[in-house]
Amino acid sequence: MLIHRAKRGRNQLGRHGHAQVASILYSQGIVAKRNGKKVGLADPSRLVPWDEQAEKSIRVVIETPKGSRNKYAFDQNERVFQLKTVLPAGMTFPYDFGFIPSTTAEDGDPVDVLVLMDEPAFPGCVLTCRAIGIIEGEQRNGKGKERNDRVVAVEQGNHSCAAIKDIDDLGKPFVRELEEFFINYHDLTGKKYRVIDVRGSTHALRRIQDGIKAAVVDRNRR
Repeated sequence: MLIHRAKRGRNQLGRHGHAQVASILYSQGIVAKRNGKKVGLADPSRLVPWDEQAEKSIRVVIETPKGSRNKYAFDQNERVFQLKTVLPAGMTFPYDFGFIPSTTAEDGDPVDVLVLMDEPAFPGCVLTCRAIGIIEGEQRNGKGKERNDRVVAVEQGNHSCAAIKDIDDLGKPFVRELEEFFINYHDLTGKKYRVIDVRGSTHALRRIQDGIKAAVVDRNRR
């Protein structure tokens, strides 16, 4: 039955445009829907942002792993991780990058996080981390400027950074390297990035709380 349905769908695809093709796929049951929307993964952006078993911990959904030239991002509408950018040869992401679920930052996206851990994770992996600081930044493009901050966190099982409690413990050269990466990365995307300040764990947790409150307001508006 499924094979027959798939063949019938393929026979119709060549005669229609993209919107009609999508409608055919849904009607044939080849692509599923939930509440009228396309279904991909369960939505990790709606997870609880805190680990209730660990005090002052945050949960981070990894999008791009350490050492990757590929920049991945979670698409909330499609519920999939998509390839967004490929860095030039010789340039890779220095640490795992992701976001805190159920938060909204000033740029309208979930709060960004850079995670220090012993080995790279993978897109969609959920980590329990402790926030040690925040790099406050501002990006500019043709439309103006907007805030783009990154929380810096340590994965709770990390051995090499087990003693790190605050971003100051990493030392100025380490923090400077992170700043330079963000500046160079934004240059590649046609945007100018400026580091405003680097602040510690207390301020990072405060900004995360602000992101959680903003997400609640956003959802109440929908």
